[in-house]
Amino acid sequence: MTPHHAHSGHEDHTPDHGHGHGHGHNSGGLLRRARAVVGGHSHDHADSLDDALTASTDGIRAVKISLALLLVTAVAQAAVVAVTGSVALLADTIHNFSDAFTAVPLWVAFVVGRRPATRAYTYGYGRAEDLAGVFIVLMIAASAVVAGVESARRLFDPEPLTHPWLVMVAGLVGFAGNELVAGYRMRVGRRIGSAALVADGHHARTDGFTSLAVVVGALGSLLGVPLADPVVGLLITVAILVVLRSAARDVYRRLMDAVDPHLTASAEHALLAVPGVWGVEDLRVRWVGHRMRGEASILTDPSLRLAQAHQLAHAAEAAVLAAVAKMDTVTVHVSPATQESGSSAHHPLEEGRPS
Repeated sequence: MTPHHAHSGHEDHTPDHGHGHGHGHNSGGLLRRARAVVGGHSHDHADSLDDALTASTDGIRAVKISLALLLVTAVAQAAVVAVTGSVALLADTIHNFSDAFTAVPLWVAFVVGRRPATRAYTYGYGRAEDLAGVFIVLMIAASAVVAGVESARRLFDPEPLTHPWLVMVAGLVGFAGNELVAGYRMRVGRRIGSAALVADGHHARTDGFTSLAVVVGALGSLLGVPLADPVVGLLITVAILVVLRSAARDVYRRLMDAVDPHLTASAEHALLAVPGVWGVEDLRVRWVGHRMRGEASILTDPSLRLAQAHQLAHAAEAAVLAAVAKMDTVTVHVSPATQESGSSAHHPLEEGRPS
């Protein structure tokens, strides 16, 4: 007896599992909105689709707004570079332009990720966000090369910095613009579960601090240290490389299906808390874009009938969906517990097992 149960919008599951989670579709949008107002949590497949679409819409809005803000900031800095010739500000401006345009692949990824699954792409198109992450890493690397080369050239062939006070103002503008974008991106990214958007927010925050470094370089020029400007440009290049390392690591982890171990632990604890679950034999969780999918194998009483096992799988699924906020789908496999399987599984309190 090894029934499977997957969260699906094509069946009407009516049994009551004591959790109050209905799967029928006759409730309509009005009831779903009412549940949202009172803080209820539903596992209706239509609600999951609504959540995913809302998350994508929020993500698209975030990249649009951040793109506009960073473009305004970068254009303003570019105008100051043309007047002053500051290589440090040029490096920061290049980085801000590259950071602004990383919003474009994210925008495309959110749009593509809304497409429904097909027979070829059975998990949907959520992984487009991971491809956008690869593009972001390449953009960061390119900005590091351009900024480093230009800073090194000015270090060996220095040019006088004009209007240092204007450079300082431009650096402060860059910091303010990046900090606004960073906070907004990370706030939206955490809410919708988009690691790419959160990482891009951290990228913008680091850009803000490099803008402050431009202010330091201009201050050095005011104090009679002309090499301060290209030296700060090189320091900004190092800062970009640090961001590159962090971003590349995050993208690699996502491509390799890594998840926060705390999420896996939350899902496992939720399974073990379901009455009738004797142990968790296997549990796998993966991100698909900014939503999650899970697969679990649970152990239970070998004397359960097929209908009872199906009901247990349904309850286990509901428990995981309630415990892990960004989880869209859980496939639960129910196996009869044996002495061999029991020795390798995680078990809840012994009181739930027969004597």
